[in-house]
Amino acid sequence: MLATVSVYIADDHPVFREGLTRAVHHHPDFQLVGEAGDGAVALEEIRALAPRVALLDVSMPKLDGVEVLGAIIREELPTAVVLLSAHLSAHVIFRSMLGGASGYLTKGADRDAILDALAAAARGEVQMPADVQTELVSELRRHATSNRPRLTSREFEVLRMVADGLTTPQIADQLVLGTATIKSHLQSLYDKLGVSDRASAVAVAMRQGILQ
Repeated sequence: MLATVSVYIADDHPVFREGLTRAVHHHPDFQLVGEAGDGAVALEEIRALAPRVALLDVSMPKLDGVEVLGAIIREELPTAVVLLSAHLSAHVIFRSMLGGASGYLTKGADRDAILDALAAAARGEVQMPADVQTELVSELRRHATSNRPRLTSREFEVLRMVADGLTTPQIADQLVLGTATIKSHLQSLYDKLGVSDRASAVAVAMRQGILQ
């Protein structure tokens, strides 16, 4: 059983923040230690109060929730951060989780889900609802795809034939091209994949999902 968890809440919508503070007050394992309506005040008070968990609105004046999170991580403060947002943004979710957030929920989440995320953060766990996970996976895939080297259709053909075990003359015959041209395509492939031989080219291409 966890000891009482100190919680700090920052949200610039007073009515919404009041609902959150009331929910934390009524939770037997939580103690509300402070609240704020802007990120700059929140960061100063988090530094002073060192709460176990901070629930931060992504969109706040002066400093937004992601900026406060960044400062907490940089300064190695002992506070886990759960972020709340009015909208699902794959880019912001990606930035937040990469930046060290312990949870991310929309403001449409029910109070129990938010309290569960705070409890999970206090235990050192990361919690996200299914819709947030979907957006995060989508953004991860986009980044993975954007980081792949861009091969021309001819380079891809040559790579596929290399993976099938064909020699340079055999590839030249199949594509009705000269061996010098195939060697040029191979060198371009090596440069793009950061390798120097055929086996490494195939291995890297499979690892990056270029070849299945």
